[in-house]
Amino acid sequence: MKKLIYIILFSAIEQLSISQQLPIYSQYLYNKFLINPAVAGSEGYTSINLTARDQWVGLNGAPQTFSLSVQTRFLKKGYNIRTTKNNRQVFRPKTDAKVGLGGSVFSYKSGLIQRTGFQLSYSYHMWIQSNTQLSLGLSLTGYYFRINGKELLMEDPSEPALNDNLMHGIFVPDATFGIYLLNRKYNIGFSADQLFGAYAKIGNDAYSGYKMSRHYYLFGSYSFEGRSDFELRPSVLVRMSEQLKPQADIGFNVTYKDSFWTGLAYRTSGAIIANVGVKYSNVYIGYAIDFTLQEIQSITYGTHEINIAWKFGDSARKFRWLDRY
Repeated sequence: MKKLIYIILFSAIEQLSISQQLPIYSQYLYNKFLINPAVAGSEGYTSINLTARDQWVGLNGAPQTFSLSVQTRFLKKGYNIRTTKNNRQVFRPKTDAKVGLGGSVFSYKSGLIQRTGFQLSYSYHMWIQSNTQLSLGLSLTGYYFRINGKELLMEDPSEPALNDNLMHGIFVPDATFGIYLLNRKYNIGFSADQLFGAYAKIGNDAYSGYKMSRHYYLFGSYSFEGRSDFELRPSVLVRMSEQLKPQADIGFNVTYKDSFWTGLAYRTSGAIIANVGVKYSNVYIGYAIDFTLQEIQSITYGTHEINIAWKFGDSARKFRWLDRY
């Protein structure tokens, strides 16, 4: 029986170490902060985002993700009136509102693996041109990593595996770095997650080689704004790790009057993603469904993701740099 238990545990560890260690999001365009700490405060709003994702519904042990995040930017304290060379009076901020902060709590479950933790982020925003903003961000992460022993059936309640650190959980610290370039027409971002590549200190030499792989994200989108009320935005997200081949989401979204949006995307690992969303006052609600093109689709009801955001603060007044929008 003991050998069987360890076979199960090794299978769970091996599955996580060679496959999906981090959650995959389908609506990253509407909350890029989930994958890049440099985004914190970049738009000037105070934003609260709730994301829930249920992958491969109907399949026991499939990944489930929950995240609650908050991000903001320090407000400008006031303005000075200055005279230009052409004798024009203009307002200039006393402070540049360059610092953004963010935080999140999250829970991620995949099979027997559970990760529950938090993330704290700091970002610094600067101008490289009159209408292009460059942001740098760093986040510190801490989470508990554990095997859900309740999912295992033990004939012997005194089985030593039940008292292993795997069952009680271990605390894993890590960090993420990001770069984000924002313009009225386009945005480009790059981030590296799990920088420490932390080894799981489980207390058993059998697991000494298990560690968290670094993950890299590169995304971008471009906005085509015509004279009508529609905005067309193609986008791409490339993700890869030290163990996985690059995967890409290639999508196209349409927005109407900044109040309704819909789009489609293709994931190169074999999936079609459809999303739709609506804005009411300062609340944004988005829904996405993934249809995998692999055989697993025949035994699942697809992947479902909901994103709800609250954005506070009139950026046009608090952040004059957003007047270009």
